[in-house]
Amino acid sequence: MARIENAIKALVDAFVEHSNGDGKLSKDELMNMMKKEIQNPEIKAKLCSADFDKAMERMDKDRDGEINFREFMKCVCCMACRCYHKKTGMCQEDAGCR
Repeated sequence: MARIENAIKALVDAFVEHSNGDGKLSKDELMNMMKKEIQNPEIKAKLCSADFDKAMERMDKDRDGEINFREFMKCVCCMACRCYHKKTGMCQEDAGCR
């Protein structure tokens, strides 16, 4: 399977696994997913409960207290934009990563 296909499959699989089949991530499910799925020790060391409160507030656009798949993917897109910027020094202003 090609890299982009693998990336998409991995994102979907992680979301489905951690959302326990209801199609939404609670704050605890989001924390567990990030702690399991993020391997970088520098990033992992910075994860704390306050970060997840802020992440939930930013990601939960419909304000239902949970993250649906669309909200999750918008967050992933923003993280990808930041990674791209870090790697290349370029950024798309219209990418919605603010």
